[in-house]
This record gives sequence, C-alpha cells and structure tokens, in this order.
Amino acid sequence: DWPGLGPKLCLRAAAMGKRVALVLAGCGVFDGSEIHEASAALVHLSRGGAEVKIFAPNIEQRDVVNHLKGSPAEEKRNVLVESARLARGNIQDLAELKASEFDAVIFPGGFGVAKNLCSWAVDGKNCTVNEHVNATLQAFHSAKKPIGLCCISPVLAAKIIVVGTELTQGRENESMRFPDAETASAITELGCKHICKNVNESHVDKANKIVTTCAFMCKAPLHEIFDGIGTMVQEVLNTGE
Repeated sequence: DWPGLGPKLCLRAAAMGKRVALVLAGCGVFDGSEIHEASAALVHLSRGGAEVKIFAPNIEQRDVVNHLKGSPAEEKRNVLVESARLARGNIQDLAELKASEFDAVIFPGGFGVAKNLCSWAVDGKNCTVNEHVNATLQAFHSAKKPIGLCCISPVLAAKIIVVGTELTQGRENESMRFPDAETASAITELGCKHICKNVNESHVDKANKIVTTCAFMCKAPLHEIFDGIGTMVQEVLNTGE
C-alpha cells in the first residue's frame, strides 16, 4: 500500500517498471485482433504505467474478410504487417519475444486469434496452436509470470496450459447477450474449469497466474467491455507482486 494514494495512483505505482508484451493477431474483428479490445488493453496498460512492446507472428492470415460486407476477400495479408496498423508501426515478430525480458503477456481477442494464432475457428477443441504462440505461453507459464487473455483467446490456454486451468468466457448458457456460450463447454471438455463472470469482471486463476475476461464474447455496450478489460489489466499488473 502507498499511504495517501488513491486506488488509481496505487495501481500506477504498483505497475511502474512492469514490462508487458501484447500479442496481436492482425487488424480487424473478423480476421485479426479486435481493435477495441487491443486499444482498451493499451489504454489501461498506459494508465497503469506499464512499459509495453507489441508482437505478432510473421505469418499469412488464414483468410481476409471484407469488414463492410462481412464476406471473404480474394487477397492475402500478413499478420505482422496488419498488426502493425494497431501498433502504429512499432511492432516485432513474435519469434523474437523472450519471456525473460517481460513481466507479463496479454492477448486481446478477435477472430484472428481463432484463425491465425490457432485453428480453433476451423477445428474447435481439436485445433493446433501456432508454434510461437505456444512457445510464448509455455515460457510465461513456466516462469510463473502473469498471462492476460481476452474474449476468445482463453482457448489458447485451454489447449496448452495444465488441466484444471480456470478460465472465463462469460456465461455457460447461450442467450442474446452471450451468443457464443458453447465455447465455455468446449474448454471444459479440454479439462479446464469455466468460471462464470459478468462482462465488466475478470477472473484470476491464482495457481496459474492467468487472468481472463469475456470482452466481446458478450454483446454488451463498449464501455462495459472496456471496464472488463480494465479489471483484467489491473489484475495482470498486480499478480506476482
């Protein structure tokens, strides 16, 4: 505790010097990283005083989607190049990420996670995970460093972290508000424990130092998603203190 400091200043003081890697999957909800989630994570990390470096795998996207029409586009794009849009050009190849140089890692969501970082969009729970994504998560987990996962990205942990990992996808029963609740069942079938949380909340698996929030897995107003990602970032920065 810091006497005389409010909660926001306490968070900033706690996080000063924290080095956080942010891993992107492209640019755009339907074939890359969800832009609002990535931006929210960056805003909250900035407010928390963290030093952030952004990474993405140097691979071809699984597909390209015309976001105006919601239909496939006959073209090819590179995940690292597209992610550079969100990073304002300041980005590195994920293959260069060394867990020893960071205190935590965060993965925003978006269909690019399920298409480019792994094959969940096609293969579901039988998916494969990109080798550099796998290596990154394994390295942070082995080093007992916090991992933050938004939206669909908890499926990455479900595939490669230990059985019994606690994750949230929001709710377990489908509804207008949670139309993709079947993902919770899938990660449970992979041996994880699903924890129900509201969109403005996050869950901390203390044993594995994994923090998750459902974000756009819930059809909620943007500010609620922003707040939920804020709680995830705060927990990531505080975990390991």
